[in-house]
Amino acid sequence: MPTNFTVVPVDARADGGPDEAAAAAEGAEGAQGAEGSEAPGPPEGEPDCQSPGDGNPRENSPFISHTDVDQESFLEGKNMALFEEEMDSNPMVSSLLNKLANYTNLSQGVVEHEEHEEDKRREVKSPRMGTFIGVYLPCLQNILGVILFLRLTWIVGAAGVLESFLIVSMCCTCTMLTAISMSAIATNGVVPAGGSYYMISRSLGPEFGGAVGLCFYLGTTFAGAMYILGTIEIFLTYISPSAAIIQAETAEGEAAAMLHNMRVYGTCTLVLMAMVVFVGVKYVNKLALVFLACVVLSILAIYAGVIKTAFDPPDIPVCLLGNRTLSRRGFDVCAKFHAASNGTVPTALWGLFCNTSMPNATCDEYFAQNNLTEIQGIPGVASGVLLDNLWSTYADKGAFVERKGSPSVSVSEESRTGGLPYVLTDIMTYFTMLVGIYFPSVTGIMAGSNRSGDLRDAQKSIPTGTILAIVTTSFIYLSCIVLFGACIEGVVLRDKFGEALQGKLVIGMLAWPSPWVIVIGSFFSTCGAGLQSLTGAPRLLQAIARDGIIPFLQVFGHGKANGEPTWALLLTALICETGILIASLDSVAPILSMFFLMCYMFVNLACAVQTLLRTPNWRPRFRYYHWALSFLGMSLCLALMFICSWYYALVAMLIAGCIYKYIEYRGAEKEWGDGIRGLSLNAAHYALLRVEHGPPHTKNWRPQVLVMLNLDEEQRVKHPRLLSLTAQLKAGKGLTIVGSVLEGTYLDKHVEAQRAEENIRSLMGVEKTKGFCQLVVSSNLRDGMSHLIQSAGLGGMKHNTVLMAWPESWKQEDNTFSWKNFVETVRDTTAAQQALLVAKNVDLFPQNQERFGDGDIDVWWVVHDGGLLMLLPFLLRQHKVWRKCRMRIFTVAQVDDNSIQMKKDLQMFLYHLRISAEVEVVEMVESDISAFTYEKTLLMEQRSQMLKQMQLSKTEREREAQLIHDRNTASHSVVVTRTQAPSTPDKVQMTWTKEKLIAEKYKSKEPGVSGFKDLFSLKPNQSNVRRMHTAVKLNGVVLSRSRGAQLVLLNMPGPPRNRQGDENYMEFLEVLTEGLDRVLLVRGSGREVVTIYS
Repeated sequence: MPTNFTVVPVDARADGGPDEAAAAAEGAEGAQGAEGSEAPGPPEGEPDCQSPGDGNPRENSPFISHTDVDQESFLEGKNMALFEEEMDSNPMVSSLLNKLANYTNLSQGVVEHEEHEEDKRREVKSPRMGTFIGVYLPCLQNILGVILFLRLTWIVGAAGVLESFLIVSMCCTCTMLTAISMSAIATNGVVPAGGSYYMISRSLGPEFGGAVGLCFYLGTTFAGAMYILGTIEIFLTYISPSAAIIQAETAEGEAAAMLHNMRVYGTCTLVLMAMVVFVGVKYVNKLALVFLACVVLSILAIYAGVIKTAFDPPDIPVCLLGNRTLSRRGFDVCAKFHAASNGTVPTALWGLFCNTSMPNATCDEYFAQNNLTEIQGIPGVASGVLLDNLWSTYADKGAFVERKGSPSVSVSEESRTGGLPYVLTDIMTYFTMLVGIYFPSVTGIMAGSNRSGDLRDAQKSIPTGTILAIVTTSFIYLSCIVLFGACIEGVVLRDKFGEALQGKLVIGMLAWPSPWVIVIGSFFSTCGAGLQSLTGAPRLLQAIARDGIIPFLQVFGHGKANGEPTWALLLTALICETGILIASLDSVAPILSMFFLMCYMFVNLACAVQTLLRTPNWRPRFRYYHWALSFLGMSLCLALMFICSWYYALVAMLIAGCIYKYIEYRGAEKEWGDGIRGLSLNAAHYALLRVEHGPPHTKNWRPQVLVMLNLDEEQRVKHPRLLSLTAQLKAGKGLTIVGSVLEGTYLDKHVEAQRAEENIRSLMGVEKTKGFCQLVVSSNLRDGMSHLIQSAGLGGMKHNTVLMAWPESWKQEDNTFSWKNFVETVRDTTAAQQALLVAKNVDLFPQNQERFGDGDIDVWWVVHDGGLLMLLPFLLRQHKVWRKCRMRIFTVAQVDDNSIQMKKDLQMFLYHLRISAEVEVVEMVESDISAFTYEKTLLMEQRSQMLKQMQLSKTEREREAQLIHDRNTASHSVVVTRTQAPSTPDKVQMTWTKEKLIAEKYKSKEPGVSGFKDLFSLKPNQSNVRRMHTAVKLNGVVLSRSRGAQLVLLNMPGPPRNRQGDENYMEFLEVLTEGLDRVLLVRGSGREVVTIYS
């Protein structure tokens, strides 16, 4: 109806006037309004995902909110009548582009914008920053932080210029490769708040993203602790040493007192910085300019000081005793004696090494035999000291800082050194340790990406700002290494705290115009870096918490009204306090290195995986990347982790692994289209192509099961114990396909099919059955089951075994799973060369929680059809339910067989199969066919013939079937005492009314129609008699030995070739298993599934 209305205006415009067109358009709008009133939309807050066109749900667009789009906007184009019914779910292109143009990436937490929750979340107003302020400056502040000013000169002195150059080159290369990978990921779509965590989690999935995101959060938090410790070290060592609260009583206690002072001042500084961050991020951004100005001035002062040393080196004397450096904190004159008015008198240095200040005092042996010399600490860039500083000078803890080439007289035995003014190394130095201490100085590359929600254009700013910051800082670090080695004496470089320079900062003595430029600049630089860390870390935690993948962290997703993460800031401050309590900058730095390197490794992995998978959504704007670069960066990160500290690396991996497993088991399931899922699909595709389509080798054979489930009217599983048996048989190994059939057409039944599939999947989860669910809607059950047997599986991963339940009520004609379907399914599995397992009395089978403390699994091996009968008990006994059950194997010997030899051969066969079981050979002597067998066979055939010949109604048919069943039961009780010949047909008692008898008489007079008397003249078919005889005899033998067994496995005979006897076949199986609780009928595929060879 609406189509006619909307087509009219086109014709009207062509033929009629505008008035007609307007009237027609008005009619179209009225019709559409009427339709809208009849079918109201969903309530507000619920997504409208149902399409009135074809009934299929549509995926919500990330750029369009269906609730706020006017109904009229869908019908803007009156000439789009052909698509009118589609417009409720698929908006016009004009609407899409309009919404896309107005779309922004405001900081709304890290829950991706595709989810509907974001429509309801309050929009957060944040400062909108560009590349320079938002990315470049934070990266520059974090990279040019505490290590440059406090440790770089010491690293150059210990490792030498060449090895220091190698350390810095490795670390800068690692960060540059990571920045390239990060730029590719950051430009592949909108990056909301969360930065690096968002990139990793959406590329590698929630498990990897959560694990690495938490590790990166811990690293960023400990980085804040390291910067605060650096700030306090500068303050207490170089600005105001007298401000120490805790004073050392002895020289040996100075180090411990310093640590206590750093803990006190560090805690106070942390509280102050947390308050600044709590006030607002905009104040941190305003202070960033001030802090960065200090950094830039400090670096310029260093370069200016280097240039000045070329023509005017500063006068900074360093006192040496022999080749040992002396600390200038207890003396001024570097000499043993100095001239006075009355001659020479001992100096203050003499008093430190001798017991008295008299010339004849007893002095330290090394002091007595070596001379004091004074050298320039900073000889200048033109002095040639670079050659002396090229090579490494590693030392143990407590070793003397010695100058190579200076004359020294060694002494045989060292005297006391505790109170002597030597400069000693405080920790043992070696290459890998220096890598761990230096690496945190390059870990600021993600300072900008962590605040991606505050950026005006994150996709443009993150790559540009990060790479420029890395290039800038790499040049500064590498040039400083060469310049430090060329300007400063080696013993001064190795003097970590500037003791030989009267406790002054070494790098400050090089600077121009004043050392205070560096001291004050480094102080504010480390303050700024600490504030940046305390700003980024809570936002990272808030992003992880708002994702909901880690349940116990969700409380930290809340914050102030303006979006500031209050609770996350509190937790960050507490974790940061633990780092401050460590109080040693050199101990905290390697911990940071582990967490940051792990994060960088997974950023490279994410880029490499996405590039190699070539997913259609991988379209980054940043083009200068390659998967080889990402793999190189990932390998370098992993190598650096173990170079820094192999045990720290293992601990960090263990923490990440524990978080990964926790998210996997307890976290919320998220589908982010991540690369790991794509990698799994690619791996599955590759593996499927490699798997041969033919049958596997006997050694690799295991039951790949297709489980046929029956559903009730409410699409619930009738026999859930069948899935329990599957789990016990499979133990999570191999392929399991759980299949079922719904009768009808797919268009009518697709909703029921989805509900049935959900029910099956939930039951599979309860029963811990690992596999796939495949549900088929077919016009009839018979064809649906045949389709499942033919088409289930993919490629080489197809089932080879069908497991189904025995149709308990097969004698009822109205049963949905009739005996005809069952027999045809048996034929289908035989034709498909698949094994068949039929569980009889399946509701009596044990659940997975049950345990059999004792009992037997009896195998009745009548015919050999591939050895599946031997394999099944072995597989069942691997499960806890059947583990304590014994396995017994019975085989049947005929008259001509040697039962003793058969038993020996069977025992040897089981020995070669490595299967332990008790063996028993049962002799079935030939006996005459009993009267009971004849009568049972006759009744079976009579029932079949009666149902074919007589046109009975449904109720009459059921009544006659019941009468035959009663007759069967009564004859079974009488036959025990009867020894005469089998009962004749004319003695069969049937119930007939007079009307039926008259009708049959008249019917018998008609030509070509067999009379009713033929029914009474039936003689049992000899083939059926023999089959019934076998079933009765074998059933008696099985009952005599396996009545108390927990499970009986029995060869399942095949259906007759003549389809006329299908109903009789069901009767034979019923008689064969009569009186047994749990029976598993096994019909092999004909191929060998066990072998005695290795």
